[in-house]
Amino acid sequence: MDSGVESSGKWGSIVTGRERVLRVLEHKEVDRAAVDLGGTPFSGAQVSVIAKLREAIGLDKAGEPVKVIEPYQMLGEVGADLREALGIDVVNLWGPKSFLGFVNADWKRWRTFDGTDVLVAGRFNTEADAEGAILQYPEGDKSVPASAKMPKGGFYFDAIIRQEPIDEAKLNPADNLEEFGPVSDEDLRVYEQQADDLYNNTDLAIAAGFSGTAFGDIALVPAPFLKHPKGIRDIEEWYISTVTRKEYIKEVFAGQAEIAIENLGRLYQAVGNKVHVVYLDGTDLAAQNTLFCSPEGYKELYLPFSKKLNDWIHANTKWKTMKHCCGGCEPLIEGFIEAGFDILNPVQTSAKGMDPQRLSEKYGDRIVFWGGGVDTQGRLPFGTADEVREQVAERVKVFGGKSGFVFAAIHNIQSNTPVENVVAMFEALGRQL
Repeated sequence: MDSGVESSGKWGSIVTGRERVLRVLEHKEVDRAAVDLGGTPFSGAQVSVIAKLREAIGLDKAGEPVKVIEPYQMLGEVGADLREALGIDVVNLWGPKSFLGFVNADWKRWRTFDGTDVLVAGRFNTEADAEGAILQYPEGDKSVPASAKMPKGGFYFDAIIRQEPIDEAKLNPADNLEEFGPVSDEDLRVYEQQADDLYNNTDLAIAAGFSGTAFGDIALVPAPFLKHPKGIRDIEEWYISTVTRKEYIKEVFAGQAEIAIENLGRLYQAVGNKVHVVYLDGTDLAAQNTLFCSPEGYKELYLPFSKKLNDWIHANTKWKTMKHCCGGCEPLIEGFIEAGFDILNPVQTSAKGMDPQRLSEKYGDRIVFWGGGVDTQGRLPFGTADEVREQVAERVKVFGGKSGFVFAAIHNIQSNTPVENVVAMFEALGRQL
């Protein structure tokens, strides 16, 4: 199936996924819902799900295992053939290194706990501990302590906290800025080459993430990619510090913003407007039924720094920026809009206050909803195929009402999700699988 459907009339002539997404980002009408799978680190699927999906629709004939494109979340690569079969409109420009600090190169075979044969990077160096859990190492270097752990029988890696005892007198914001240094010339070349390849050899919208643009992202705080992280690296300690060491956190964010602006300028020189969407901030500020910070707290601690980056991007590029925030974040959406974000993901409709109809009516003409297409906590893994089709159809109707909607599941599709339900999701979008 083509990645875009030719259309005419009031939509003009939409012939590519790129054109479709760009219209959605401007809140303009389109011929059908724009669709994403694998276009961001928050809208893909666990590698075993991708392997089963390929088999279910007849794309595994060569028998080549699926690549683990992001090892921390064990995300499977959504290849060009799968994107075409599913009518996907977005492709991800992956960074030079994985979340665990090594390059995706020198692929080798590996087997997951559920028995799926996959391909992993050559520096994907693991070791089993006494309980049978799998340990992973920063940059694949086993000479330093492990930085991530997959429990025996598990599907994903959890960060290992490696924080040294805190001495208040010696706390230095620079220690929490170690990972946000200037982007290297080598990394710039990788971004440039990937952007050129995806822009010239696909007709899809291109989404990218650049290091150092998320303020207080709790997935980044333990720094599983650093060999010897310094500063505040314990997740609980970090959250406490946003109240008890607020000025320290502000200093970290201020320094990070300065570095990020400098890096964004160099990155733009490398990729230009071949990139269309930048997932700028993955900091989760809400849980299932509550917030991690109040709207007032967001505006004091986070908004000024995100706005600085968004303002630079909107003044100097054509990029649209994405704010990722799980949970019941509805009370914060006005703040996200004020900070200059164009897109909200993953739109966790199962959380408190996240009713799709209300979100669409209140915010749909001011921010693009990227996600919310089907519930990955309940309906997709535990419902019937017909129930999945019903919810997908309902979400497309509700969120597509004001045009600013990219269909994606609510965050990554989780392991053990029935493949027939994933197929049903795409069938509900009009795919012939």
